[in-house]
Order: sequence, then structure tokens, then C-alpha cells
Amino acid sequence: MFFTIATLDLIVVLLLAFIIDLVLGEPPFAIHPVVWIGNLISFFKRRAPLANRRLYGIFMALCCILFAAFIGIVATLILDTESIPALIRYLVAAWFLKMTFAIRCLMDAGKEVYEKLAVGDLDEARKKLSMYVSRNTSQLTEEQVSSAVIETSSENFVDGILSPLFYFALFGPLGIIAAYVFKATSTLDSMVGYKDPQYLHLGWFSARFDDILNWIPARLSLLPISIAAVILSLIPAFSRSLDPVNTVRYSIKDGRKTPSPNSGYPMAAFAGAMSIRLEKPKVYVLAAENPYPKFFHIKLTRSLVLSSSLISVLMCASLLYIIMDRFYVLY
Repeated sequence: MFFTIATLDLIVVLLLAFIIDLVLGEPPFAIHPVVWIGNLISFFKRRAPLANRRLYGIFMALCCILFAAFIGIVATLILDTESIPALIRYLVAAWFLKMTFAIRCLMDAGKEVYEKLAVGDLDEARKKLSMYVSRNTSQLTEEQVSSAVIETSSENFVDGILSPLFYFALFGPLGIIAAYVFKATSTLDSMVGYKDPQYLHLGWFSARFDDILNWIPARLSLLPISIAAVILSLIPAFSRSLDPVNTVRYSIKDGRKTPSPNSGYPMAAFAGAMSIRLEKPKVYVLAAENPYPKFFHIKLTRSLVLSSSLISVLMCASLLYIIMDRFYVLY
């Protein structure tokens, strides 16, 4: 499929998507394409057979990925239709692209827990946290709650923000399609990519494909996180709270200590940047020599997520320009 989309069009769409995300956040479920993908996954899950579950899981994943790609194709066709006014084309394409990443949503998740801890309401903080993590939160201390929030925020920085942006930039005119293919894979992994008996075979393909797609972005995440830490450390309010050097050191040192081949890199980078210890009991410890985080580190994490996201957008815009110049027609 050939599209005659200009480089400037794609960069404008990327920047608009970033703005839309920060200003509007997530739309109602009824008009959210990722919710549509999730509903399709649920449809297949309900009909999963007891036998040949790995084969069925591959079929399910391919169907959902193709459906997501179709959504991306529609958005790309709209962007490529010159008879539609440019502003409308940009806004529609940006809206569709924005649905593949969730900066504001990720920041708001940490904010809810932070606000409860800030007023000393640990029980409510645990309840809020249970909406975002799979571990049992009922007995967690303040430090463990803070750690869990920072872990999920830093881990989701890759698959929730950086990866879809990376694939959008990497595939140029086909970027929105690529972002939706990634998002379908990520959603499949979050819904069926578990190692328990129910999903071990059903989600095998989805989990492996998600690991493959996140492999490069997870390791590249060190760049925007480190740059963001450097920039924030120059601001007086953050200068004593961030250590850009440890961002790199701990990401390299502890990046492979998590069961996931990818999640450890951004988590260790965040731990190093804030000089804190992140721990999931009996599973992993990152930056073990540092003290446990306090609730105010959650607020610092939100600033680091926002700054890293902005750097990621600018980096992907630059990558997009280079990709279009090398492999596509540059307008």
C-alpha cells in the first residue's frame, strides 16, 4: 500500500496527538479504538476452546492485530485524502494516533495514590493502587505502595508511551498502522499474556510478540529518561532530587533483574534517577543500595514521566524526519 503523505504532515500529527493527550486525556469508552480492540479480545477469550489453546491464541492474536491495522489504515487514508481540508485531516489522524499512547492517564494514575498518601490515608491508597497492579496491596506499607506506583509508571512508560511513538516514527507513512499493530499486541498481552494455567497457552503468542516489539524501545528508553533527568536537575526545585548519572548506571546494572526481558530497563532508570530502591517482594530488587521511596517520589515520577514523554516525542519527530529522508520521499 502506497501513501503520499508528506513528512511535515506526519510531524504535525505527532505533535497534535501529544497535545490532545495532555489536554483531553482519554475519551469515553464507546469511541475509544483501544477499547474496541479489547472488546474483540474479550469476544475471542469467551470462546476459547479447552484443546489446542496455543493455536487458537495465535489465531485470536492475528485477528485482533488485523482489526487494529484496519483502524490504522482508515486513519491513514483520511490523512492521505487531499480533498479533505488539511486541519480536519490532521486532527482526525492525531486523534487516532493519540489513542495508542496515554501520557496523561499514566500520570493521573500516580496522582490518585499520591493524594491519598499525602493525607495519610494508607488504606485508600492501597485500594487505588489495586486498580493498577496485580499484586496484593492490602498489607503494603507506604514505602511499598510508593514503590509499586513508581514501578508501574516507569514500566508503562515504554509500552504505554514510547513504543507506539517509536513504531509510528519508524514506519513513516505507515506509522499509524504500525502504532495500532503494536497497541493491539500490547492489549493482548495485558489481557491474556499471563503464565497461569488459564492463559499459559492461550496468551503464549501475544506475550512473546509483545516482548519482541518492546525489546528495542525498552532499551532506548534510557535516552529520553536520562535527558529528562538532566534537564529537570537544572531546575532548582528538582536539583537535589535527581541524579542523571545513576539513571544510566542502574539501567545498565539492574535492567535484566526482572522476570520480563524489558520492564527492568525503564524501572531501573527511574530508580537511578531518583536514587531510590524499587522492590517487588520475592520477585526483584532494583537499586538495592538506595533507600525505599517515600510518597513524594510519586510526584517526582510524574514530572519525570511528562518530561521523558516530551523528549520521546521530539526524538521520534527527529527519527521520522530521518526515516522519511532515507526510505521515503521527503517533502
